[in-house]
Amino acid sequence: MLSLHGVSKRFGGTPALRDVSLAVPAGGTTVLLGGSGSGKSTLLRLALGLVLPDTGEVRFAGERVEAATALRLRRRMGYVIQDGGLFPHLTARENAALMATHLGWARPRIEARLAELAALAQLPEDALGRHPAQLSGGQRQRVALLRALFLDPDLLLLDEPLAALDPLIRADLQADLRGIFRRLGKTVVLVTHDLAEAAWFADRIVLLRDGAVVQDGTLADLLERPADPFVTRFVTAQRGLAAPSGPAPA
Repeated sequence: MLSLHGVSKRFGGTPALRDVSLAVPAGGTTVLLGGSGSGKSTLLRLALGLVLPDTGEVRFAGERVEAATALRLRRRMGYVIQDGGLFPHLTARENAALMATHLGWARPRIEARLAELAALAQLPEDALGRHPAQLSGGQRQRVALLRALFLDPDLLLLDEPLAALDPLIRADLQADLRGIFRRLGKTVVLVTHDLAEAAWFADRIVLLRDGAVVQDGTLADLLERPADPFVTRFVTAQRGLAAPSGPAPA
């Protein structure tokens, strides 16, 4: 579905990705995990063709993502960023249907798709007429998800979509998102710095550090078969989040 082959990217003198090769198969959820500056968001932007690699290549559905193909391929991907990235002057309805309106969909088709997705994302119907400033953080993210899903994309990319939410709203939306992913069967790539969130969503975890892949596997691989000492340090630093819940020892 999505693949990177020997991809490197620098911004000025700073390397963002260093010789990354990665294949994301169709179906399931791949989580890109790592701290700030590890290259997670850059990888998503490369997948979308928002930036192009300095070396190597990015392919989506077998086709190279480059200047000539990026816009067309991007329409087969849905993208959700932190805090939604909604346009403040548009209502939730207008934000969600933005690309469909641009592509000339008929109004009845747009309204039918809105109703379908709002029900899926558990967004109240009356919220669709509000502007982003009138919505809660969780509702803004639900609208952003509607927009990302509107054209029925093959690939869904989410860049720390829950990081700005308070813990209770975040927990509710985590549960809803996982249910949506499973129901739709979409290929999902989700970025987070939170090991517990990665464990909740991931079929596969790719841990990055300083623009390079450190380990690629399951949560059990990270916990029980760390590839190097950094993996152990990263897991240990978040052990309180990753540990199973239960009574405190006496």
